Amino acid sequence: QVQLVESGGGLVQAGGSLRLSCAASGRTFSRYGMGWFRQAPGKEREFVASISWSVGTTAYADSVKGRFTISRDNAKNAVNLQMNSLKPEDTAIYYCTARMVLGGPWGYWGQGTQVTVSS
Repeated sequence: QVQLVESGGGLVQAGGSLRLSCAASGRTFSRYGMGWFRQAPGKEREFVASISWSVGTTAYADSVKGRFTISRDNAKNAVNLQMNSLKPEDTAIYYCTARMVLGGPWGYWGQGTQVTVSS
């Protein structure tokens, strides 16, 4: 089992920045990758960014490329999401996730953290 705990959400004005963090505990030695998804009211959960734990390969949704940066902190067993140039449409609950196998399902989820961007 892997436990994930997010932090860092909040309210920010458009154009501002926020940094989300996700601390992992439990069976983290077999973890393949970690990522972030988000879900806005009335919409389906969507992929935001991911990073492979060993090599650090990253991937981003087109909507956040150039504005968001995902990184891993090996010492803290954590993954971060730096969000710059935030837009009102970035408003959502952001979820940290982990998977054990390349291309496998995102099987572990955090409880989510709210990000609200005001116009």
